[in-house]
Amino acid sequence: MKVLRALRLHLSAASLAAATAASFAASLTPAPPRSNPLDIRTSSGQPVQSCADPTMIRGQTAGDTDWYMYCTSDPLGDWDQDGSGNYHHHQIPTFRSSDLVHWTYAGDAFSAPPSWAESWAGLWAPEIQYFDGKYHLYYAVTDTKQSVSGEWYCGEDSAIGVATSANPTGPWTDKGSPVVRPRRSGSGCSFYATIDPDVTTNPEGQRYIYYGSYDGGVEVRQLSSDGLSSSAASATRVAIGSRYEGTEVVQHGGFYYLFASATDCCRGPLTGYAVFVGRSASPTGPFVDREGVSFTAGRVGGTPVLSMSGNRWLGPGHNTVFTDLDGQDWTIFHAVDSDDPYFAGSVGFTKRPAQLDPLDWVDGWPTVRGGWGASSCGGQAAPAAQAGQTSGWTVTTPEPDLPGAPNAGASDEFDGAAPGPQWSWVRPPSSSSWGMTGAGLRFDTQPADLYGDQNNASVLIEPAPPGDWIVETRVKLNLPAEGCCHNYVQAGLVIYGDDDNYIKLVHVSMDDTRQTEFAKELAPVPSGYPRYGNTVVGPPDLWTWLRVARRGYGAGERYSAFTSRDGTTWVRGGTWTHFLGSPSIGLVSMGGSGYTAEFDYVRVFALPGPACVDPAHADPCDDDGDGTGEACDADDDNDGVADPVDCAPLDSAQGRPPDPAPLLLSGTSPTALTWPASLTADRWDVSRGLLSSLAPADYGGCFADDLSQPAATDTSLPPVGDGWYYLVRGEDAGCGGSGIWGTNSSGSERVNGNSSACP
Repeated sequence: MKVLRALRLHLSAASLAAATAASFAASLTPAPPRSNPLDIRTSSGQPVQSCADPTMIRGQTAGDTDWYMYCTSDPLGDWDQDGSGNYHHHQIPTFRSSDLVHWTYAGDAFSAPPSWAESWAGLWAPEIQYFDGKYHLYYAVTDTKQSVSGEWYCGEDSAIGVATSANPTGPWTDKGSPVVRPRRSGSGCSFYATIDPDVTTNPEGQRYIYYGSYDGGVEVRQLSSDGLSSSAASATRVAIGSRYEGTEVVQHGGFYYLFASATDCCRGPLTGYAVFVGRSASPTGPFVDREGVSFTAGRVGGTPVLSMSGNRWLGPGHNTVFTDLDGQDWTIFHAVDSDDPYFAGSVGFTKRPAQLDPLDWVDGWPTVRGGWGASSCGGQAAPAAQAGQTSGWTVTTPEPDLPGAPNAGASDEFDGAAPGPQWSWVRPPSSSSWGMTGAGLRFDTQPADLYGDQNNASVLIEPAPPGDWIVETRVKLNLPAEGCCHNYVQAGLVIYGDDDNYIKLVHVSMDDTRQTEFAKELAPVPSGYPRYGNTVVGPPDLWTWLRVARRGYGAGERYSAFTSRDGTTWVRGGTWTHFLGSPSIGLVSMGGSGYTAEFDYVRVFALPGPACVDPAHADPCDDDGDGTGEACDADDDNDGVADPVDCAPLDSAQGRPPDPAPLLLSGTSPTALTWPASLTADRWDVSRGLLSSLAPADYGGCFADDLSQPAATDTSLPPVGDGWYYLVRGEDAGCGGSGIWGTNSSGSERVNGNSSACP
């Protein structure tokens, strides 16, 4: 990445020497618009649906102006199976592009793991560099041989390898031994996770390699001048365990910025992976976040860069950063499609397609799309991949969710002899384990929880107000600031539908760390699907301020998390969607006994709507292209019916972005369905379900299969008071999700047989 920056500066200097800045800018051609995920295909046109842990580089030899991307070993897509239905696992698949938007599979870096790895080992998280006239491909090996680790068939003895080539697509020559060997954490098969390499070079030419994960934390050490070995004696820990992995280091403005990802990368539709950043004047740290909190502190630091924003993309993470030829920074990362989280027939095996969005610097700190997060709508600016192009990207920042008018009836300062009359208990605790102090509410931590089927914790609840709102509390949890072991002791807020459907924001102990966890649980779920997922927000303190902002979204809600260490400077985290209806606001103190939470207050405020005076700052998605984003456009899908009381689109209810190709409906019986033909599909399937059974990722049953024309007719009526909803997707191989779905023809709309059923 650093070589690319030098190339870009050289080109800019040459151009400015030949023309004025104004004439140069006028001569640039905007790059064609794009959308997520990246369009990656094989040479025969098969879509590549997973490209996890991406890294990329521009061609470094004379005449090579293409870009190259490398990803973790995975199948390329649902179709990538042998005759027995077993998935192919590619040993670091490689892709090539001239525009950074459309990519072609260029083969695998390796046909098998290196000689020092077990034959079944996975090759993960590649890192590409170019120096000394060669490409250097670093990668993680999940399982090494006894000759390397000293243990037979261990399964935990990961290491970092390196291979070199004169060409970005190989052939690659492996060094023959690890560049970072397995690191022991104890006797026997006890090793720290030595995965996820990243390499940077300081101005003096010294190279450093970063590696590590939750087990053992993240370390950095010096590389040899040829990049093929490392100095174990120089190893320095730069991030505490149980928090970060997937590092990427970028030099900007005199600092080294350490990007790192947190929580579970691969939890299907409840993946809460997210990217955080800290910076340092030195490549070996210490790295601190915007509030000055260290990555090695027990109350671990980290400024969010990229998290869930409430659209279809979940768990965005393990990013790489590059600069285009117009000087704009970008990041490629993987994410999980909430509508299509797993490889077909393999529930639990998460697909992670590659995404691309601009990386902006606001007050010296990086953020994706000015703070909007991963894009889900079309017409997005694209990088200047070739000389003479400009991305056309203009930074806009979202309006913060700030408290509006106080809701006195739902607020409580906890300064009386008892909580206000609006409060009640779910499973009341013993009278000795809670009480009023005169300055707050004391609530001892319980050896109980709300997790899966373990639903025995007490919850103090009050009804949430109607409409959109913010709830805030200040909580003190008297855990030690660091150290093991107080796992999952926690206290904070819960937006409570029932024991199995809630949103939670708490200060929690995780191994040696203290973190703020933002979690979601739901039930029922399809067989094999997770019920609980989490992300994390900003660092806690002895006293931690917690906020949850609720906004209605179609048939459900979006919940966003905020944390603070002083009540003034707030850190915004991710956004979960849920379908809680009319939940309660609750307080919990659970996960283990022996500690005490003190709640200073609960304050509830109205949450104002977006300020549509400046639509670009209210919502960047503008599907009908009229200059006003969907948050401020009464009919952004342009079907002639006002949103959000639109009886046609159900996109928001299904958790998907607006229709890129809307399904048009006419008549009630028969109902004619038509939709624009898709360039990525030559056949179509239609599924249909009842509105009364509508649920996230539930599209009913197969109504029409393998249609050759973009039209269908439904002659049946739904039951009185109910209605049909439909989903149309382009396909190649049949109904039921087994086909290859075209990305340009997805849409979901409904028609009611009884007009009074329209909400």
